[in-house]
Amino acid sequence: MPTPPPDAKPDQRPYDHVSHGYAPDGPASPPPPVPLDIIVRDVVDNLAATAKTELALLEARGALAGHGVKWASAWGFVAACALLVAMLAVAFGAILVLAQYVGPLFATLIVAAALLALAAFAGWRARRSAGDVRTAFRADLTNEGVDD
Repeated sequence: MPTPPPDAKPDQRPYDHVSHGYAPDGPASPPPPVPLDIIVRDVVDNLAATAKTELALLEARGALAGHGVKWASAWGFVAACALLVAMLAVAFGAILVLAQYVGPLFATLIVAAALLALAAFAGWRARRSAGDVRTAFRADLTNEGVDD
């Protein structure tokens, strides 16, 4: 900020010409009204841009979901293969241990029956879980109508 000359009066500073909310010529004139066709065109342009953005968002979300499903299924397959190998090892070990006490044929039947019982229990639980999913996607949650 420039310093005032030494002979200047204290109430005459160089920034006295700056407006502090007072307009010496009166309030500013209002802007001219915007024609309706320009307003409508702007609204349509904004809606078109919004629709394009929403479609881009849906596309990005779909790509993200596809990526997630791909890797979840790949790692699920790896986990299922590892579980299968582990179950085979447990089954062979159980047969080898039981064969010393009841014979190889009866040991094989015992292990097969135990694995079939485990599979039946897992299938029953999977069916209940699928029923929960079906219920979640039902349009009529009061169960008064037919499932969609």
